[in-house]
Amino acid sequence: MRATRLIVSALCALALVSCTPAPAARNADGPVEEPLAATTTTAPALPPRPRDVRLDDVDPCAVLTPEQRAELSLDNPPSPYLETTFGNAKACTIRSNISGNVVRLALVVVEGARVWLTEDAQVDARLTRIMGFPALIVRTPQLDEVCNVEVDVADGQFLDVMFRDGGNRTALGQDALCQGAQRAAEAAVASLLQRG
Repeated sequence: MRATRLIVSALCALALVSCTPAPAARNADGPVEEPLAATTTTAPALPPRPRDVRLDDVDPCAVLTPEQRAELSLDNPPSPYLETTFGNAKACTIRSNISGNVVRLALVVVEGARVWLTEDAQVDARLTRIMGFPALIVRTPQLDEVCNVEVDVADGQFLDVMFRDGGNRTALGQDALCQGAQRAAEAAVASLLQRG
């Protein structure tokens, strides 16, 4: 959650800064110097997708089937909500009483996965593939109890899968959390592909 808030805050700040004209500088001799032209950096492109999977009309709590939830040891009922840090994305949290872990699926339809590759994201994003789709394993510095996988499913849309330690007796390391996030992302994308 902190990572997404940082991203949204950074993107909002960047939008405000890029839309605000720079003040003209006065030279000590009197003439006005023109401000320098703004420069922008673009995030690197992600590899191509095998196809588009639109998320607009998908129920995030119905993405993982009961069988998939059982395989992931997610034994509590799914809980829907809106994730405001992702532009009111439809989201669903599922907790495990068995393992203590929590999975959150958010269906982001206001921004593409490339947002995680911008300098403003301030995360460690490593490219991978989930069921043939380009994806990013995202680790947020100093936030070791969570790992995200961001799957690029369509233009301007991505599936956010967060896997976090929900209070295990022995805290899981971030590598284990990232493996859990990848397993949950694979199950979610497989389910989305089955829907056609």
